[in-house]
Amino acid sequence: MRLPSLSLFLLLYFLLSSCDASSQHTNNWAVLVCSSRYWFNYRHMANALGMYRTVKRLGIPDSNIILMLADDAACNSRNKFAGSVYANPGRHLDLYGENIEVDYRGYEVTVENFLRLLTGRLSSSVPRSKRLLTDSSSNIFIYLTGHGGNEFLKFQDNEEVSAHDIADAFHQMYEGGRYNEIFFMVDTCQANSMYSKFYSPGILATGSSVVGENSYSHENDYDIGVAVIDSYTHYVLEYMEKVNKTSRLTMADLFTSYDVPKIGSHPGVRSDLFERPLGPGNPNHPMSEYGRGRGWTVEGGGEWMGREIEAGKNGRVLRETLITDFFGGVVDVDVNNEDDAELRLFEDPECISTPKAPLSPSTNTYLSPPSSRSSSSLLDTLDTYPLLRPSLAFILLGALFVLVFSGMTSGRS
Repeated sequence: MRLPSLSLFLLLYFLLSSCDASSQHTNNWAVLVCSSRYWFNYRHMANALGMYRTVKRLGIPDSNIILMLADDAACNSRNKFAGSVYANPGRHLDLYGENIEVDYRGYEVTVENFLRLLTGRLSSSVPRSKRLLTDSSSNIFIYLTGHGGNEFLKFQDNEEVSAHDIADAFHQMYEGGRYNEIFFMVDTCQANSMYSKFYSPGILATGSSVVGENSYSHENDYDIGVAVIDSYTHYVLEYMEKVNKTSRLTMADLFTSYDVPKIGSHPGVRSDLFERPLGPGNPNHPMSEYGRGRGWTVEGGGEWMGREIEAGKNGRVLRETLITDFFGGVVDVDVNNEDDAELRLFEDPECISTPKAPLSPSTNTYLSPPSSRSSSSLLDTLDTYPLLRPSLAFILLGALFVLVFSGMTSGRS
């Protein structure tokens, strides 16, 4: 009896330990903001639209995406390719496409609307499509791009949102139970200063450049006449093409992919606020336990950043936090009967529009279609449906008890 009992015990231990850093969320949302306007800021709109395409490809439906965009590039009179937005000179894929849904357009993209969206302080006349309908089980990806400086981001050359403004908005969200975890990404000059004032738990942040450093555009399209994407966002999106809906790539994998010579600036990561419960039954850390300097902040990229992630206090969490915890759709949720049909629509891969054909490697573009689903296995199933782990663990625990009890009984007879 010892061998099967030992095997069951080891399997039980594995299942329980695999739950340690799993995200306790049931839905994913994305807030994508291009804070610029005017033709010469074409690249910022392409940045946001590239992120929009990525989160949709990985399973977040339009109903869970808030896109704030000046939307004055596609139909601009100077656009040689009317009705289209491209992110590389080869113009292999139209980011504007047929199925884009812009929620806040033109002069609706303001600091006030952005902060009201986050905190939920909207008038009753605001339609559902303009609301961030999150709760304490929501993981939110927030992406900002535009012109900025030390602890501020400009909105349409008219006003600014400060690092303090965003930090306070996040704290209101925390107190109001409006998120489980937030992944904050910003691409602007001195971007890393934008997350320096955060103080609420459950926030992971990354930016394109350190304080005192500019962020740069990646390449120009001479037919369009302007830069078509920023360097940091280009390489993030290029990496994201490796990710599919069942991918096991983690946040640590994404962060260690940062290549400073290629990007032209020094991306950063802040993870001291990002800590998950260590296992079933472990309470969340109280607010008093969170503070600046408790974890670590990385300014840099590549191999050096990889060593910091391995050594950092939160390195294990980042190595076990899946990219799809923020970029992908979630299927293991409880819904009522009225929502069943809508949920099945988003879960069914046949209902998701097929992307364009793959591009050859020579095009050097991040715009390739998702890979097909991998073959299923027990571990893949448990990774895809983490709520099955505790149930299976209890079943195995019961089986272990029966075997041990049977062994004791047979030993007496």
